[in-house]
Order: sequence, then structure tokens, then C-alpha cells
Amino acid sequence: MEREHGAEQFSSGLLPTAKTVNQDGIKVPKLSPQQERKRALTVWSKVCFAIGGAPYQITGSALGFFLQIFLLDVALLDPLNASVILFVGRAWDAVTDPTVGFLVSRTPWTRHGRMMPWILISTTPAVMCYFLIWVVPPIEQGKMWWYLLFYCLFQTLQTCFHVPYSALTMFISTEQKERDSATAYRMTVEVLGTVVGTAIQGQIVGMANIPCINSTSLTNSSHHSMHGNNSQILLDSKVFNERRAYMIASAVISLICVLCAVVLFFGVTEQDNQSGLKAQKHVSFRRGLRLVMSHGPYVKLVLAFLFTSLAFMLSATLTIPMWQWFLCRFGKKTAVYIGITWAVPFMIVVVCVNSNLFVSYIVSVAAGASVAAAFLLPWSMLPDVVDDFKVQNPTSQGHEAIFYSFYVFFTKFASGVSLGVSTLALSFAGYVPGVCVQSDSVNLTLKMLVSAAPVSLIALGLLIFKMYPINEERRQYNNKQLQLLLLQ
Repeated sequence: MEREHGAEQFSSGLLPTAKTVNQDGIKVPKLSPQQERKRALTVWSKVCFAIGGAPYQITGSALGFFLQIFLLDVALLDPLNASVILFVGRAWDAVTDPTVGFLVSRTPWTRHGRMMPWILISTTPAVMCYFLIWVVPPIEQGKMWWYLLFYCLFQTLQTCFHVPYSALTMFISTEQKERDSATAYRMTVEVLGTVVGTAIQGQIVGMANIPCINSTSLTNSSHHSMHGNNSQILLDSKVFNERRAYMIASAVISLICVLCAVVLFFGVTEQDNQSGLKAQKHVSFRRGLRLVMSHGPYVKLVLAFLFTSLAFMLSATLTIPMWQWFLCRFGKKTAVYIGITWAVPFMIVVVCVNSNLFVSYIVSVAAGASVAAAFLLPWSMLPDVVDDFKVQNPTSQGHEAIFYSFYVFFTKFASGVSLGVSTLALSFAGYVPGVCVQSDSVNLTLKMLVSAAPVSLIALGLLIFKMYPINEERRQYNNKQLQLLLLQ
């Protein structure tokens, strides 16, 4: 009764009398053919939008899987310095993500939209900084500062690309089902991007045929000067081949990122979906931050997926369409509980079973279904939170970029924490760069990092998620209210 009364308050005397039934089964005012075309998205638009998300995952997977190894074994940095670079680079987003989100929200509308100019301008300098991350400078003193500088610059420029791109979800359509469909396309491509980034970097670096240096053989050969010289030549060749391979891989990835940005820019039209709402009032950064962070559903969603995202960083391309169907059929909250917990038994199995390639493949494929849910669901639910905020705050609009910027920050923060903590943990366990066989303490630390820690974090995230208030009924109600507001 309260919701029906609220709908009457929104619509009294201001709407046309013709009614139709939307995709959620709700009666809403009938739209003109022009309005229907504006709300509908073609498959081509969804594909182009999805391709725009690939650079973030391609570079992210390459950095996530290989930067730690590169800093330790190729750049030959101390493990403590490497952990400082990885953690500070991500923590830097504590400043850049909210700041960029606020600046984007204050950006005036242009003929290309409000998000697209940010995406276009940031692409070239971002890929240049990405390439320089994988270059070993011809200096020893201050090498750590080289990597810290370009890693932080890349994170800043990547934020200038990814925050507007993420917020673009709210400006490609006003229809929730269309946005959910576009998000499913995006997550499929982003999962593929994770594979592409790992495959390109892994294959190019692997083709360098870099031998593993065995500390025992080096010690024995030191008794013979000729063997010692051969070992030094082998080591020099190893270092040269590694450095060249990493530079070639980063150049290829940089080119792919530029092409993806071009496809996004020319293939997607940004829509001004604020035209039917009340005039937007610019608010201060502090005021906008307080409005966003005081919105309960957003805080609970971010906290829940912050902990679960600490546990997931792999791929599951084929199961994303399945999870898209599942969340449409059974609701998003149900999909979260089933999808995220699916991986827990496999995380336990992978450390309990002795090294076996076949078992590893089975576990990877099975756990991939859960990773697909971790990719798709948070980005599918975030637009629902933004819609809920719009309904509850009809006089305060235009904060989409702030919502998305903080969410992007938390996902990056989770990745940064995982890399920094794992590097420090391996350092304390006695990890030796370049050695084939590590100690038992290193093996035990790796098992804890891939099993016990993720399972604990998943449990904590799901516990917080129980308080998430937006169910299917509330989501449909918000959709109805927004349609009424847009037609006023």
C-alpha cells in the first residue's frame, strides 16, 4: 500500500493515460517509438561496450600474474621493495578513484557525452606508462622509485579510463534489463581479457626459453673456473632474454588496449538519461561523498564483494551466460550465495590433494563457474544500488561516477592487498628468487594463501551480504519509480 501511494504521488496529474507492461510485468506509461528506440540496445552496441572493458582486465591480469615475478626475478628488487611498490601503487587509488569520480560527475556534457572524453584522452598516456612498467632502467640506485612512479601513474590514468567506462553503464540505457544484458556481455569479454592478458604475457615470456637457475649446480660449478664462466654467461643471457620478452609482451598488450578503446568510442553512443529528472545541483566533494557512502545498500554491496573479490582472480568465460540466466530466473541475491560458495570445496581440494595435473585442471574448471559469478554479479547489482539512491534522493542526481569510482577503488584495493600481503608472506617464509626448488615453509605459505585465506574472506563477505536490502521486489519498484520520474 505504501508503494502504491508513493507511485501516485510521483505520477499524479503529470503522466499520459496510455499504459503498457514493461519487461518486469509492471504497468507503466506507454513510450513513443522514438523513446523505445533510445532505450533499446543493439547487439553491436553491447559488443562494442563490452570490448571497452577488455583493457582493464588484460593489463590487470598481466600485472597480477607477472609483475611480482618480474620485480623479483628480472628487475632483481628486494622482496620488501617489491611489496612496497605493489601495495602503494594500489593504495594510491584511495586518492585517485574518488577524485576522478568527483571530477567526472562535475564534467559538463559534450557532443561525445560526459564519460567518453575521459576515456579517449586517458588511453594513450596510460599505455605508455604501462609499457614503461616492464622496462628495466639502466640504473641500480633508485630503481624502486622508477617502478613506483610509473606504476602509480598507470594506476591514475587507468582510473581516468575505467571509472568513466564503468559509470557508462548508467548512460547506455535507462532500462534495467538492457543494462543487465550489456553487463553480461561486458563480463564475458572481461573474463576473456583475463585469459588474453595472461596468455599473451605467458606465451611471449615463455618463448624466451628461460632456464631455471639451480642454486646447487651453481655452487658446485664454482670449484671450476670454466664452469663458473659458463654459468655467468648463462645468467647474463637469461636476464637479457627475460627483459626483452617482457618489453615485447607489454608492447603487444598496449596495442590491443588502444584498439579496444577505439572500438568503444566509435561503437557506443552515450545517452543523456538525466533529462527527465529534476535539475541537477552541483554539490561539493565532501557532500557528494557523504551522500554516496551513507546509502546503506551501496555500503553493504561494496563491503560484501570487497572480501569475496580478495579471493577470486581467475577466469570462467562459458559460465557467465549461465549466471546471467540464473540471476534473471532466481534473483541476484540467490545467485550470489550459490555462485560464490561454489568455489569453496575446490579451494580446499587443491591443497589437500598431492600435485596432480589432471586434478588441477578439474578443480580449475569447476571453480571457474564461481569466478564467473564473482565477475558478473557485483557489476550487475551496482546499477540497482544507483537506481535505489535516485529514488530515495530525487533532488540529488548525477552521482553515478562517484558510486562507480569507489567500487573500482575497492576492487583495486583488494587486488593490491592480495599482492602486497602475498609478497611479504613469501619473503618472511624464505622465498629465494630464481631458485627452482623452494623450502617447505614457502610451500606451506602458498597453500595458506590459496585456500585458508580465501575461504575465510568469502565467509566474511557473504555474512555482510545477508544485510543487503535490495531484493527483486524492491528492484522492480525502483524501476517503476524511475520510469515515472523520467516521463515527467
